[in-house]
Amino acid sequence: MQNKQRKSLEEITQGCIEKYDDITDSRMCIIDAEFRRGFDLMKSHPKSVTIFGSARLQPETEIYQRVEALAKKIANLDYTVVTGGGHGIMGAANKGAFEAKKGASVGINISLPFEQTTNPHLDDTIEFHHFYSRKVTLAYAAEAYIYCPGGFGTLDEMFEILTLIQTKKIPQTPIILYGSKFWQPLENYFKEILLEPGNETISREDLDLYVITDNDQEVLNIIKNAPVRTDVSSRHHLGQ
Repeated sequence: MQNKQRKSLEEITQGCIEKYDDITDSRMCIIDAEFRRGFDLMKSHPKSVTIFGSARLQPETEIYQRVEALAKKIANLDYTVVTGGGHGIMGAANKGAFEAKKGASVGINISLPFEQTTNPHLDDTIEFHHFYSRKVTLAYAAEAYIYCPGGFGTLDEMFEILTLIQTKKIPQTPIILYGSKFWQPLENYFKEILLEPGNETISREDLDLYVITDNDQEVLNIIKNAPVRTDVSSRHHLGQ
C-alpha cells in the first residue's frame, strides 16, 4: 500500500512540468522530489536489509522459495526488508517479510515499459522514473545487502556497493552473495582474471568485502552482528 498523503509520481511529474518551462529545471525538480520522498520513506525504517535479485525467476524455482523463507526470518528479527518492488526474487523477499510477525516489507519500484510491476506483498512502496535515485534509496543506510541470482541490474547494483565500500565512500557493510552455484563462478573470474599475477586490477583483500553463502543461519548471524547504521550525516563530505 502507499501512504495516502504522499504524492504519486504522476502528480510530482505534472507539478514540476507546470512549475518550470525549462526542461532542465523541470527534470531537476522531479529528481529532487524522488530523492526527498525516498529518504523520507527510509527514515521511518531505521533497521533494514536490502535484497536484490532477478524479476524473472518464478515461484516454482528453488531460489525463489529459499529467498521467501530467508526474508521471513530476517523480518522476524525486526528488520524491514527492502527490494526493488517487482516480482521474481523481489516478490519472494517481500512476500516472506510481509507474512512475518515482525519487521516490514517495502518496495522501491521503477517505472519501466516492460517487466516491472509492483508485487502485492508490500507494507509501503514508492515509484521512481530514474534508476539512479531509486538505487540510492535502495542502498540508503541498509544494515546489510543481500544479492541473489539476477541479471544485469542485480550485477550493476552489486558492483556499485562493492565499489562504494572499496573506495570508503560508505562504511564497511555486509555484502552477502546468496547462492553459491550462481556467485562462485564470478569469484573464480575475480581470482583468475582480475588477480592474474602481474596484471592485478583489484587487491586480494577486496575478496573480503563480500561473503558467498547458501546458509540461512550464517546470513542471519551476519545481520545480527552488523551495527545499525548511524553514519548518515552531511559531515561525511568533510571527512568526518
